[in-house]
Amino acid sequence: MCYNIKKDERDNRLKTLIINGSPRKNGDTAALINTFRENLNSQYKIINSYYCNISPCVDCRFCRINKGCAIDDEMTELYRYIEECDNVLIASPIYFSELTGRVLDIGSRLQTYFSMSRFRKEQPPIKPKKGAVILAGGGSGNPLTAYETAKRLLGMMNACDVFPLVCSFNTDNTPSSQDKETLEKVKKAAEFFNRTE
Repeated sequence: MCYNIKKDERDNRLKTLIINGSPRKNGDTAALINTFRENLNSQYKIINSYYCNISPCVDCRFCRINKGCAIDDEMTELYRYIEECDNVLIASPIYFSELTGRVLDIGSRLQTYFSMSRFRKEQPPIKPKKGAVILAGGGSGNPLTAYETAKRLLGMMNACDVFPLVCSFNTDNTPSSQDKETLEKVKKAAEFFNRTE
């Protein structure tokens, strides 16, 4: 199973999707996600992208004329959560100035929403939501490229209000768990998701 859920069936709080783009279970991205979760006052589902059974889009064009996706994998359940959740966080290490390949695999499967709007002229059934991006990197490259990609993916998930970039960008010298300035920004991102106004 590629995801963890914190949920109480009687819980009517907001729902947050966290896409974890890191292969390292106890790395810098995980530390930032943990701080985020500790300050989040909502149900959440974490998609651990490197441990999911989610294939990338193969451009089969199925979704140009049909609802959903021709690939039958764990993305089917993820579509349902994307459509109903209130918040989406994309958290990823920076690889060659970009999100990790596994985040991009998941992102490519948002093609069904693009096709629904562009080719079938239908409104995707996605609840408007807030978005945020948390990145971790050693200090080379450029986090803004990954941030722009993440914002495009958030837009496809109908995230209309996106929190400013949070990035721990010196992890070769200072682990993100010790990056006090970034940890404070992570807490503020969680508070942004907690607000209902």
